[in-house]
Amino acid sequence: MSTETRTKPLTGRVAVVTGASSGIGEASAEHLAELGARVAVLARRADRLNELVSRIEKHGGTALAIAVDVTDAAAVRSAADRVAAELGGADLLFNNAGVMLPAPIEELATDQWQRQIDLNITGLMNVIGAFTPQLVKTAGERGVADLINTSSIAAQNIFPNFAVYSGTKAYVTHLSRHLRVELGAENVRVSALEPGIVGTELQSHVTDDGALQWLEGSKETMEWLTPQDIAETVGFIATLPARVNLQQVTIMPTRQPS
Repeated sequence: MSTETRTKPLTGRVAVVTGASSGIGEASAEHLAELGARVAVLARRADRLNELVSRIEKHGGTALAIAVDVTDAAAVRSAADRVAAELGGADLLFNNAGVMLPAPIEELATDQWQRQIDLNITGLMNVIGAFTPQLVKTAGERGVADLINTSSIAAQNIFPNFAVYSGTKAYVTHLSRHLRVELGAENVRVSALEPGIVGTELQSHVTDDGALQWLEGSKETMEWLTPQDIAETVGFIATLPARVNLQQVTIMPTRQPS
C-alpha cells in the first residue's frame, strides 16, 4: 500500500455533496477532498460555493461548484450531467441538503411544512434520481459506491413541535433502509446518518420562539456536535472496505439524552 493510499484513501473517487455552502455539507466537502476525492459541491449560493472550491484547490484538491436548487428536478439532472462530463461520474453521494423549521402544529405554518417537505423529501429524491445511475455504473467499474443520506435523531425520537421535520427525517431513514437492499446487490452502499444537535446554520432558520428557547437552553447542558464531527464520520463510512456497509449511524453529543 502506497503512502498516498494510506493518507488519501479516497484518491480516484468522485464525491457529490449537496447543501455544501455551509455547515455539515461544507465541512464534509473539504474533508472528502482532503481524503483524496474530487468533489462536486452543490447548493444555491454560488458565492459560497466558489469560496469553498478556492479553499479546496488551495490545499491541492479538485472541486467543481454547481449552483443548483435541489427542489428543481431538471436543474439537478443538469448538474448530474456536468459531474459525469467533467469528473467522470459520481461514486460517492452525500445527500445532505435540508431545512429544520419547528413549530406547534396548531400554528398551521403550512408554508413551513411545505418547505421542509420540498427540500427534505422532494429535493432528496431529485438528487437520488439524478445520481443513482452514476453510482450504479461506477460501482460496477470500481467495485463500490456510496449513497449517504443525512437524516436526524428526530427520525427516531419524539421532540414536541418538531413533528413535520421529524416526519421528513423518518422518511429519509426508512427510505435509506430500502435503498440499501435494492442497491446493495449493485455494490452501492447506502447509509442513513442521524446526528443529534449540530451547530450549523440550520438553527438560524428557526422562527418558533419555543424551539429557539429550547435550543438556547440546550447549550447550557451540553456541548453541541460540530460540522467537522459529521464530516469525519462521512469520511469514515466512505473509506471502509467495500464489504462493509453501515446501514444507520446515530451520532449524539455526549450529554444529549435523546
